[in-house]
Amino acid sequence: MKYKRILLKLSGEALMGEQSYGIDINRVMQYANDIKEIHSQGLEIAIVIGGGNIYRGLSAEKAGMDRVQADYMGMLATVINSMALQDALEKVGLKTRLLTAIKMEQICEPFIRRRAVRHLEKGRVVIFGAGTGNPYFTTDTAASLRAIEINADAVLKGTRVDGIYTADPEKDPSAQRYENISFQEVYEKGLNVMDMTAFTLCQENNLPIIVFDMNKPGNLKKLADGAHIGTIVS
Repeated sequence: MKYKRILLKLSGEALMGEQSYGIDINRVMQYANDIKEIHSQGLEIAIVIGGGNIYRGLSAEKAGMDRVQADYMGMLATVINSMALQDALEKVGLKTRLLTAIKMEQICEPFIRRRAVRHLEKGRVVIFGAGTGNPYFTTDTAASLRAIEINADAVLKGTRVDGIYTADPEKDPSAQRYENISFQEVYEKGLNVMDMTAFTLCQENNLPIIVFDMNKPGNLKKLADGAHIGTIVS
């Protein structure tokens, strides 16, 4: 395997599948099977999921809601998604732990860095919920922060497109995909990879980001095996 420990960042919207809202169980099970495939080869896996399929704090703020209140509601949405993925992973035979930045003793453990690392060392898939536990920070930032805290080798950002393009490939058919790009080039070209806080965290800590299509079964295994899938930011 190319990596020993990774942090997989999944978008909440990806969990919708073909639906317009909520969680598509078939999509979640596909993710669970892909994760099981790389876990069986000895890879240590941590996961952060967004909550955009259920609730978006920024959209609520634009509609007039208090930003802090809206962000906390978004954090709770990520916990719902995390629980759905945890259930799917356990159905395919993996041992998991859900750790959240907001205490919810009945359903998960509080995030403690040493405990998270120990779970990974014991072969458990660790899911981090509730973002960083603070308003004004995205789940991208939570993913970057947790990856650095657990000494992950890379952040794998699973999206519905197969990398970073010169323009939005869903809107511009002439957009070209980058295979490799530097952090500096992303800044200079104004490309949308992660929010700036998350991106800067990765750059300052020399943590590579790989953007790839998570919706294509088998891509995650190819990536873990060292194949050049998606775009590498380093």
